[in-house]
Amino acid sequence: MNAITPSTLPDYNSWSDDEFRAEVRRFVEQNYPAEIRNPPKRLHWSENKPWYMILSRKGWLCPSWPRELGGMGLDPAKQIILIEEYERYGVARTNDHGIIMLGPLLIRYGTEEQKQKFLPAILSGEHVWCQGYSEPNSGSDLASLRTEAVLDGDTYIVNGQKTWCTLGTDANWIFLLVRTDKNAKKQEGISFLLVPMDTPGITVRPIVNIDRHDEFTEVFFDNVRVPAGNIVGEVNKGWSMAKALLGFERIFLGSPKQSAYALARLAQLADRMGIAEEPAFADDFARLRLDLEDLKALYGTFVARLKRGEGLPPDVSMLKILQSELFQRITDTMLEIGGENAGLFEPMEGNNELHPAGLFIQARPTTIYGGTNEIQRNIIAKNVLDMPG
Repeated sequence: MNAITPSTLPDYNSWSDDEFRAEVRRFVEQNYPAEIRNPPKRLHWSENKPWYMILSRKGWLCPSWPRELGGMGLDPAKQIILIEEYERYGVARTNDHGIIMLGPLLIRYGTEEQKQKFLPAILSGEHVWCQGYSEPNSGSDLASLRTEAVLDGDTYIVNGQKTWCTLGTDANWIFLLVRTDKNAKKQEGISFLLVPMDTPGITVRPIVNIDRHDEFTEVFFDNVRVPAGNIVGEVNKGWSMAKALLGFERIFLGSPKQSAYALARLAQLADRMGIAEEPAFADDFARLRLDLEDLKALYGTFVARLKRGEGLPPDVSMLKILQSELFQRITDTMLEIGGENAGLFEPMEGNNELHPAGLFIQARPTTIYGGTNEIQRNIIAKNVLDMPG
């Protein structure tokens, strides 16, 4: 059994926001690998592992985890500063499912044995996790999932399929939502299960996107045997735990980062195409810029709630809707003005950050993943506007 090493870092929560921001900025500028700054695609483990291990050695890998479990123990205000500085510098996402999703869930619901086994392995990079939620006919309506786990003595036998598993080819563990009671209502009878990817009966197939990137995978389970002790929390109560993970995802996916980056690239492209001062483009750009400022202001209100230690209300779903649709409108405009450059799979000559087609393609799935925008609107209609389901 592994031992959890408590953090020996300073108590950053006692620092002023300005002091902490300066420390984060200094560390990132001195240590972040220049070759993966502002990457046009989601990086694989082989590409982002060096940065992951830099953060691990620094003790900065898990900002929200308690200090006694190897995390930074940052309060929400300091976590937001960290995110803002990473976004400012163009820091790429790591393989972070273990950090931002599984770790907090284990800390809240896991047994002591599970914490001792899995948390240190995330901190060291020994375990790289992916998420097994969506299925071919159970994406936005996740509670209708059909992958099942049947108890057989002290093991569960898992059969089914998961899809759109981000960076599944990199992972050596996957956390699954599985149906453990077929007779229960669809939101019930679901459990949360931890599965090593090298278990016999698991097949992983990459899904190659239109931009020829294999970020996603589908994972098949054929009579996969998993120890019963790998269930997290209560059997048949996994749906409640899974929902607990989604609050942070909503605000993360609603960050203005993508739209702000795309708008800056749009300005560069307009200069290069010689149309920046044309009235029609100037009007379009001003409209997009004002929409971005509105998004930043709304994002700030939810960030302020986190800084005060408050929970996120259902209307946080507005962030994801506004951000994703603005990102798409900006990249639509890039294609409109890009001319012959709009169809290139590679960045424009002389500027690796100018890649109109690449950003356009990146923007397409943003209204789908993390819960489709139609589902987000239903959440707002039901839980904020009190409209009938």
